[in-house]
Amino acid sequence: MFFCRYRHAAPSGPWPWMDLESDTKLETEPTSPAKESAEQLKWRGYPQSLFGNWVTDRITRCKMVENCSKDPREKCRIYYVDVLETGSFKPAQDTCPPIDVDERALHKLWDHLQIQPTGLRLRVLLVDNMKHPVLQMLGTRYNIEPFFFTSSLNWIPSRYQEEVIKKKGDHITVTLLFVRAVSWGVTAPSSQNKHISESLRLRSGTVLSPIDGIIVQKFLVLSSAEKYLLQDMLALHMIRSSDPSGSTIISYHPNAQWDRTTAERLRNLVQKVGESVYWQKIFEQSKDPSFVFLAILWYGLYAWDESLDHLYTHMNWLETNVLLTNDSHLTTELHTIQAQLLHYASLLEDFRKSVTFVRNTPNPGLESSEFTEHSRRDTNKLMRKECDNLLSEIDRLGFQLRNITDLAKATVNFVDSRRMQDLTTATVRDSASMKQISYLTMIFLPASFIASVFGMNVREIISGATETLANYVTVSVTFTVLTAWLVVAFQAHSPFHESGTGFWRRLAWPVTYIMTSTGLRQSLRSQPVVDI
Repeated sequence: MFFCRYRHAAPSGPWPWMDLESDTKLETEPTSPAKESAEQLKWRGYPQSLFGNWVTDRITRCKMVENCSKDPREKCRIYYVDVLETGSFKPAQDTCPPIDVDERALHKLWDHLQIQPTGLRLRVLLVDNMKHPVLQMLGTRYNIEPFFFTSSLNWIPSRYQEEVIKKKGDHITVTLLFVRAVSWGVTAPSSQNKHISESLRLRSGTVLSPIDGIIVQKFLVLSSAEKYLLQDMLALHMIRSSDPSGSTIISYHPNAQWDRTTAERLRNLVQKVGESVYWQKIFEQSKDPSFVFLAILWYGLYAWDESLDHLYTHMNWLETNVLLTNDSHLTTELHTIQAQLLHYASLLEDFRKSVTFVRNTPNPGLESSEFTEHSRRDTNKLMRKECDNLLSEIDRLGFQLRNITDLAKATVNFVDSRRMQDLTTATVRDSASMKQISYLTMIFLPASFIASVFGMNVREIISGATETLANYVTVSVTFTVLTAWLVVAFQAHSPFHESGTGFWRRLAWPVTYIMTSTGLRQSLRSQPVVDI
């Protein structure tokens, strides 16, 4: 689900959902949409009916069907938010009620989608638990590139523009991953409860095995705040059109089992945008529906801000516990957070690029006769201003994220330095013990030496002995010299011979050492000459 394959996220790629190692000869030949019958042009033939190169093999490879909701208990529901021509939002009670998709009567949904709304500037469709037939209907009705659905269903960040028609409109897509804080009290699916319990078990005294590793795409448990940070997604596709009531935003929402932002939740937030005095003035000042698209992106920023605030509090808690305790599991948690922070930095950079994309992609419909030169100029200026406001907030989040990263690094360095200090203390303690043993040996060494001397069986000490002290000294010195000679000879690296010298040459090391320039001859040459 979370493993991003960015090469498949934009229609500019000439080989959609094709791996270089795959055998292209096995793929079915693409079918030209123009040759299809009228029946195949209906929604059941999507995407191949509209995009001929999307053959069966590619559809299987991108998991367009597999990743759609299949559980019959999960009802696909479509929510609406309507923006009137005046720029005000239609009240929720006056908007079309949510549509519960009945898979036994799909033709009703298809007929409903054919109805062209009137008196609207923009309609927002938010889809919960996307079913494959609903995907096909939306794709056919609004002529959507399959890349929007594949990037959304596979959680691949993307941003692109397509179907650009001068003075008419275009299609823009933004699939954005962000981080959101969720309380433990929020009901989560059993699979997530299992993961949370496992994470708390690890915090209580079990360390990660090397096989487990650190998976940065999973949620991060903040035990001090009783929250966890999970990865959420905004998947938006907008059809911008100069035709009356022709502009539409489609928002995809993952299955309910992932505990992500639901369509109902985002619908309520979008509805509240119309209650904002600041944004209402913008909608009245400009007829460009792209401002609603931009307002929805602010949801990601709010989620980021809350998440980083909780993460910073948790980092302070960790730092305090590291100073007061010597819990090794805190080090494991700190390293996990460091890996997560690197991932968060890449997600935040994607967020910045998405807002920049919206800023640099003006609505082609602004060139139509509906907009005067003055209103067109004011709209572009206002769009740049609002995008810059959002980019400024993202930069602030980036600075905050860097502060948290620096704090995590400093805490990890402190833990490592304290561990090194403990090792140094243990080494010094061992050295002191060895020194005490050496002192004891030195105390008994003279007595041992005298005892050995008096125990020698030589004539000078014991009358009637057969050996003499001179013979003992001769044999001892001989074997000492022989031992030193063999020890040096068996060493491959020694100051008495050159490195890499063969064994037989090393046996002659006393002679070669004396004869080399570093030996005795060099020492003799260095002596000053005294005139007699």
